[in-house]
Amino acid sequence: MSKAVSTLTLQKYKRDGRKIVALTAYDYSMAKILDKAGVDLILVGDSLAMVALGHRTTHAVTMEEMLHHTRAVTRGVTNAMVVADLPFMSYQVDVIQAITNAGRFVKEAQAHAVKLEGATRLNLEIIERLVGMGIPVMGHLGYTPQAIHGLGGARVQGRSADEAVKLIDDARALEMAGCFSVVLEMVPTAVAKAVTERVKIPTVGIGAGNVCDGQILVTDDLMGKFTDFLPRFVRRYADLSQVCQDAVGKYAEDVKSANFPNASESFLLPKEEEEELMRKLAQESVSSGEIC
Repeated sequence: MSKAVSTLTLQKYKRDGRKIVALTAYDYSMAKILDKAGVDLILVGDSLAMVALGHRTTHAVTMEEMLHHTRAVTRGVTNAMVVADLPFMSYQVDVIQAITNAGRFVKEAQAHAVKLEGATRLNLEIIERLVGMGIPVMGHLGYTPQAIHGLGGARVQGRSADEAVKLIDDARALEMAGCFSVVLEMVPTAVAKAVTERVKIPTVGIGAGNVCDGQILVTDDLMGKFTDFLPRFVRRYADLSQVCQDAVGKYAEDVKSANFPNASESFLLPKEEEEELMRKLAQESVSSGEIC
């Protein structure tokens, strides 16, 4: 039996040069599949808003929705580490708000850790407080989806030398505050390499080249289930959208032709009971005819 993945496991992987495998999940069945496949870290991402709920940005997803889906994911996991995204405006107001909401993910949804975006002074204080309380925190730098409007869209970050240095400084600040890992999203490979070499905590890349200590993708992108758009950094390993459409089409044909369900997919009466039923129905028909 595999040993459950923890923050110490991920740190050991970095030291050993073993890449961390991370993906997203939003429900029990997918979480169970990822866990059995040996995924190290499962993120219940606020990408839920777009992928599963149909919103245009991550902003719309609520604490209650995130908690609901995190509960489902943790029920399906035995070995992987489950990290829950703190959704937009669930931690940006003050430290008390952040502590309360992060605590709900651990207490009510059984998450192992939480993730927040950016390295603001407030965020650094929040991280220190949460880590001091025993709640592991994962950071997130580069393109941060919750700040999409402030960033002017989904744009690569750290393109200039000054921006790259700022990103490195932010990663160091997150490490000093107590983060056990940091996601680097949509940053140039050279910048991701510089960060990875300068912090002791594992970096997990998404659109950051192959130099990070691990990689994460949205599972629905990888599987070809979400098809509204395809980010440049996604590699599709399956086309579940087409597979599902084909399966549903065949089902519809079989229903219309009465080919589904067949005898093996139905519950049959014993022959003598069916014959007795036919006699009773025949008698009922005769009786009804006499009354008329």
